[in-house]
Amino acid sequence: MSIRSEELSVVIQIKRLPHAVGLPLPHYITRQSAGMDLAAAIQHDILLHPGEIGLVPTGLAVALPHGYEFQIRPRSGLAIKHGLTVVNSPGTIDADYRGEIKVG
Repeated sequence: MSIRSEELSVVIQIKRLPHAVGLPLPHYITRQSAGMDLAAAIQHDILLHPGEIGLVPTGLAVALPHGYEFQIRPRSGLAIKHGLTVVNSPGTIDADYRGEIKVG
């Protein structure tokens, strides 16, 4: 049995909001990365006490094609080194959502 795969090109429109000017767009850190990294669009430090949950803005909004989703997943290094994770992992951004993506 053989499986044939044809290259698929999907266009994702990304809007950088004013408080994210200068931040990188989502990008792969290495050639073997499974997912892209996001930056936090914060104007000041966020202090979370043990057990507290907060939302971190990314300064980005996306327009996905019908039938697609955007997933937010935690990085193991953040969880192990700093105790930070994504509470509703994976976080799902639906194709019809146009607001700012926030990570919680």
